[in-house]
Amino acid sequence: MEPPRRLALDVTPLRTSRDFRLVFSGAGVSAFGSFITYVTIPYQVYELTGDPLLVGLLGVCELVPLLVMAFVGGALADFLDRRLLVLGGEVGFTLLCAVLLVNSLGQTPQLWLLYLVAGLTAAVDGLQRPALEGLTPRVVTPDEIPAASALNSLRMQVAQLGGPAVAGVLIASIDLAWVYAIDLATFAFSLACLALVRAVPPPPAADRPSLRSVVTGLRYARSRPELLGTYLVDINAMFFGMPQALYPFMAAKLGGPAVLGLLYAAPAVGSLVATVGSGWTARVHRHGLMVVLAAGAWGLAIVGFGLVGSLWAALFFLALAGAADMVSGLFRMIIWNQTIPDHLRGRLAGIEMLSYSTGPLLGQLRSGLVARTPLGVGGSIVSGGVLCVLGTIALAAALPQLVRYDGRAGLARKQSEDAAWAAAAPERAAAPRG
Repeated sequence: MEPPRRLALDVTPLRTSRDFRLVFSGAGVSAFGSFITYVTIPYQVYELTGDPLLVGLLGVCELVPLLVMAFVGGALADFLDRRLLVLGGEVGFTLLCAVLLVNSLGQTPQLWLLYLVAGLTAAVDGLQRPALEGLTPRVVTPDEIPAASALNSLRMQVAQLGGPAVAGVLIASIDLAWVYAIDLATFAFSLACLALVRAVPPPPAADRPSLRSVVTGLRYARSRPELLGTYLVDINAMFFGMPQALYPFMAAKLGGPAVLGLLYAAPAVGSLVATVGSGWTARVHRHGLMVVLAAGAWGLAIVGFGLVGSLWAALFFLALAGAADMVSGLFRMIIWNQTIPDHLRGRLAGIEMLSYSTGPLLGQLRSGLVARTPLGVGGSIVSGGVLCVLGTIALAAALPQLVRYDGRAGLARKQSEDAAWAAAAPERAAAPRG
């Protein structure tokens, strides 16, 4: 049995890096408020329409801007100060939240405006997230990346746990305008923290943002089967096994609006438990194998969620799914942050964002469409979980490099590629730019 200390969360980056502490604090508070709105927007659509497909269509509105802006944001993150991109994204989120607040104050909130804000929020997220992800390897040492990845996950899981739970209570007790106002208030703190972070200049002779630079990132990802595997396994799991669009309808059967926040928060409980006990991940080197096993466990837990008929059983399986997803996410982040060279980190972060965002967004549409068939809400959830497991098995068979991947070799590769890029910087800087 592992000693408790070796299983415990490693908080070293919070002690050693001032900038990591600031990013951790600011992004954490911002995410907490954003998760309140993340629950409130689909609930408002549900309240206005009562149609699962129209709730699921929020994902479609978010998908197209995300597909475009993630590539743009990735290219910018490799050329500009990543701190400024993150700060600019927070300003954009603040303005969009203010629009939601004003819309909710009207006698008849505009449905089209909810879809518009959802799309614009995804666009801003696409610009900001690659820079935010790319900050971590620049503000901590390589040896601290597993611990920093776990802490970043903890930050998100606390927000994902607390935000939806608070949203459920607020939605059931106060006007939606006040719910949006609370999210708006959280941005003041995040903006103050991010403004104090020191500049994070781009690598020497960084590639200018262009279609060619984006293609360079895509080619690099294609040259690394283990990276492709992390993207495809997660897309498969989220596309088939992401039933969030159906949470309002499950809540109606399990206890009403008061339990809606619990359904959104339950996966975060499992994720939080997995994160707090994540000390063991630093001693595991078969990162790809762990991604595959965790994705399969996610699918099985979603099957359980779709089969049960009581609230507590539903929460248990959602928590189990969240724990599995967190294990997968931790090892995917370690692979990404430990092995991708810094001059490509922003562009690859954009690709990563598409991998963990398009699956859930399309999955919401899939679950809403299937729920309108004779399978119903429960059948949509169960069939999605089964297909998730089958797809994971197929991808593991098709990508043996992912299953065999050893993180020690990946870390050595990154160090070699970073050194080669730095050595060639004077030559690139002197070359004419097209």
